[in-house]
Amino acid sequence: MAIFLSKFLPLFLYPAGLVTLLILLTLVTWKKRRLSLAFLIMAFVLLMVAGNRYTASALARSLEWKYPPLTTGTTGDVIVVLGGGTDPMVAPRQMVEANAASDRVLYGALLYKQETAPVILLSGGDIDFLDSAPSTPADDMATMLEFLGIPRADLVIQNQSMNTYEDAKFSCAILKERGYEKIILVTSAFHMPRSVALFQSQGCPVIPAPVDYGITEAGWQKLAHPTIQEIAINLLPSYTNISSVTKIMKEYFGMLYYRLSGIY
Repeated sequence: MAIFLSKFLPLFLYPAGLVTLLILLTLVTWKKRRLSLAFLIMAFVLLMVAGNRYTASALARSLEWKYPPLTTGTTGDVIVVLGGGTDPMVAPRQMVEANAASDRVLYGALLYKQETAPVILLSGGDIDFLDSAPSTPADDMATMLEFLGIPRADLVIQNQSMNTYEDAKFSCAILKERGYEKIILVTSAFHMPRSVALFQSQGCPVIPAPVDYGITEAGWQKLAHPTIQEIAINLLPSYTNISSVTKIMKEYFGMLYYRLSGIY
């Protein structure tokens, strides 16, 4: 139930949920014109603010650029890759598929082949009420890495975790048991700050190896010096921008929750 509530309740704090709630309040208070108009205006303003590219990019950059890319030549005892980059083989899919965050898996494979570390620990389990897949994200990542030519013997599977906190908790238990001290952590750049803090809270200092960047240096500079046409496009709400804002808000809410609960 705790996992369900942690996934369900925040939906009403994200832009889409808040706009929906405000529109419902507009309808419920329709006879009270001033109040209903206030709710409608708030919904419109929220949509414009959360849906424009400037807000989305600034929020994403605040997390993605917190840790620099892994320095070339860095080596460690183990590479830890957090799940979220694969979709399971469920009909009509004919194989484990890569999704938008699959850079995590690909980068983990690249680091292994560059002899950054001799072992890869794959972390990620299923949440039953969200997914009825026959395999876990950790198992699916292993399947993909084997397809890329990485021996199964060099893969360690941690498939019990249902959130980032448990990723850190269960993975660190394995890392400590095996005596791995120099840990290279691979996850999406926006997800790295929360992940680093959680691994450190479990007594596992990590070397961040962020990937899956949404904001590049060139893209940021272009956003700062737009044409008139680009300004008009950037200001209009879009699904992509709202999705990005929601994703970043989720990270900040997660960090706030863990801090208030004393986890780190």
